[in-house]
Amino acid sequence: MPDQRVHAHPAASADWLRAARTARALSVVTLVWLGLESSLGLAAGVAAHSVALIGWGLAALVEAAASLIVVWRFTGSRTLSAGAELKARRAVAVSFWVLAPYLVVHVAHDLDAGHRPAPSTLGIVVTAVSMVSMPALGLAKRRLGLRLASPSTSGEGTQNLICATMAAGVLAGLWLNTFGWWWLDPAMALALAAVAVREGTRAWRGHECCH
Repeated sequence: MPDQRVHAHPAASADWLRAARTARALSVVTLVWLGLESSLGLAAGVAAHSVALIGWGLAALVEAAASLIVVWRFTGSRTLSAGAELKARRAVAVSFWVLAPYLVVHVAHDLDAGHRPAPSTLGIVVTAVSMVSMPALGLAKRRLGLRLASPSTSGEGTQNLICATMAAGVLAGLWLNTFGWWWLDPAMALALAAVAVREGTRAWRGHECCH
């Protein structure tokens, strides 16, 4: 039997509702992974005395906020609420803006303290898995965001892509530091902070974050 909500809201097709359920399910999966990623990243960072890994683990908690927002957005009566989408979109924008200054402060702290990334087997494994898995999740959510006309979903996908890029930056820092290229890690973080500011502004204004 067709979903009764489709009859109440003719603009919401059965395909749209399926896409909304998929977006919520992907966000739940992302929440679980980010919780594990953050815990392992922090453990690896403390064990290796690596501020880069510790910072990456903490950043995962900020990224998890976007997933939680999308789960909230597509739960119950909010699924078909334009007002809920507006609130979710702006909350995701704020999560971008929280991430950006964190990255800048983190870089400033590292440079001031003279910290350099240190080898960590656990850290390498966790960041490598994130680097491989997060792009698939991020791209899937951005496609769903376009289908649902949901900037909050697209914005969460963009955060997943930033997470993957951060993982790649940490891995590159761990490796290239052995060649003296210690500056790559802070340079990557500053570039990501600029991206976070831009994408936060786009999310707040309602753009799809699709490029």
